[in-house]
Formats: sequence, structure tokens, C-alpha cells
Amino acid sequence: MQVLNQQINLPLLQEKGISLSVKREDAIHPLISGNKYRKLKYNLLEAKRQNFKTLLTFGGAYSNHIAATAYAGKIHGFKTIGVIRGEELKEKWLDNPTLFQANKNGMTFHFTNRQSYQLKESESFLNRLRLKFGSFFVIPEGGTNSLAIKGCEEILTENDKEFNFISCCVGTGGTIAGLINSSNSNQRILGFPALQGDFLKDDIRKFAQNENWELISDYHFGGYAKVDKSLVCFMNDFRSETGIILDPIYTGKMFYGLFDRITKDYFLPGTKVLAIHTGGLQGIIGMNSILKKKNLPLLDL
Repeated sequence: MQVLNQQINLPLLQEKGISLSVKREDAIHPLISGNKYRKLKYNLLEAKRQNFKTLLTFGGAYSNHIAATAYAGKIHGFKTIGVIRGEELKEKWLDNPTLFQANKNGMTFHFTNRQSYQLKESESFLNRLRLKFGSFFVIPEGGTNSLAIKGCEEILTENDKEFNFISCCVGTGGTIAGLINSSNSNQRILGFPALQGDFLKDDIRKFAQNENWELISDYHFGGYAKVDKSLVCFMNDFRSETGIILDPIYTGKMFYGLFDRITKDYFLPGTKVLAIHTGGLQGIIGMNSILKKKNLPLLDL
């Protein structure tokens, strides 16, 4: 699949002598976009190979992965089950745009409290779900497993070898692991985590074969799904100046961090940077409802 690299021309980049391009993985599909398409590709093929009829996966209230799995299951002939973190959502999921759309695309939900959700990978937890739903093919939270890494290794192409740095956001670590594996040894992979904590390094090393990478953990804005006015304003300005919509959970934070580093001369003049846009735009509607309640500016759509 050919994905466009869009050159960004902004005064700051010209002033610093930096070349920045964006790989528009978000344009693959409105719901199965970016890294979700890559992560699901080989999982779906394996589920078909093993003759499973049902996919079961995990996620939170505004999960891009839940939305993508529901639609992918629909078009590929699978039933889908979403194990959703937060029992409180059981009575109000119809008001949640992500879950409403996932259900519209055929997904059945199983809501669980946060304590039980932490045990989601245990055999006892999965066996209880099998008693309720029957046989299913398990796709991990965020889609990250060896099959997902294989898909993410296909993001970079021969034409991308010209770049000195590859930048991406980091959730469960699958996308960056794929990029690390498929990059050249002279390229540096920069990951911008959307979550707090150092546990991601160990998760990434389970799949990554090379050491040409680092995590820049200064731009999580307080943790997963946390945003503030400065991030919203940056994203709206970026869209106005480039025409590219970012998502507030992942790519918005990555680009914010990337431009902050450019401002602070992290990159030498003449550096070529490729930023991976991993999609996730479906979550903007839900985030805007949260921003509205907090009397913060809304994200442009």
C-alpha cells in the first residue's frame, strides 16, 4: 500500500534548516487508519487461517483500536467482542461516540471494572469470557503482538531511507517496535509516549531487534488522554497551517514535542525528519465533549 509523505513548509523549519515530512497513515481509512490497519492486517489473516469466526479484544471508552476492530470485523466477516474498561460505561455507552459507532458496526460489549480489567490476559479471565461468548481469537489491547509488529514493519519503505530521524507516538509500543525493526542502522527512531512511566521500554524490547531508538517522555501532558489548552491550540494552529488534523491522545502530543525539540535546536541544520501520522481521528468528537465540560477550547474538525 502506497502512503503519501507530505512535506511540511513552515517558517520555523526554514529558520532551523530542518526538513519535515509526514507519512499520512491516517489517510488509509477513516476508521481502520494508520497503525490500526497495520496491526490488524496479519491478526485478521491468522484468525481466518485458524477458522475463527469471532474476534475478542480490549480497550477504553474512546479506544481507536476498539473502533478499528469493530469495522474490520464487519467488512471481513467476523463477529467482534470488545472488553471495555469501566463498568460505569454499561449504562451510558450510547452517549459515547466511539462505542456507539463500534456497536453500530456489530461489536458486542463486555464491561468490566478497572481492577478486573488488569487481569484481562490471564487464562482464568479469558476462560470466563469463553463460557459466555464461546470460541474467539484474542487480539491484545492496542493490537500489539508479534503479528502486529509484522504489519508495522511495513510502514517504512525504500524511499524513507533518506530520513535521519523517524518520529512516532507511543501507546502500547507495537508501532515503534515495527519501525525500529525496519529502519536502517543509521536512522534514529524517536518515540513520544502518551502515557507516564518507564515500563514501555521493556515492552518495546520484547519485539524490537535494534537499539537505534529512544523515548522522549516529556510530552504526555499528565498521562493518557490528558490534554490542556496549550495542546489544543497547537493542534488547531497546526491544522490551519498544514491542513493536517491531529488526534489529541497520540499524534497531537508527538507533534507538539517534535516542534518543541526543533525550537530548542535538538536537531542539527540539514536534518531530515519523517513523522508518522498514526490516525486515531475518530476520538476527536469524544474529546471535544470532555473539553466542553472543562470550558477549554475545542478541537477543529
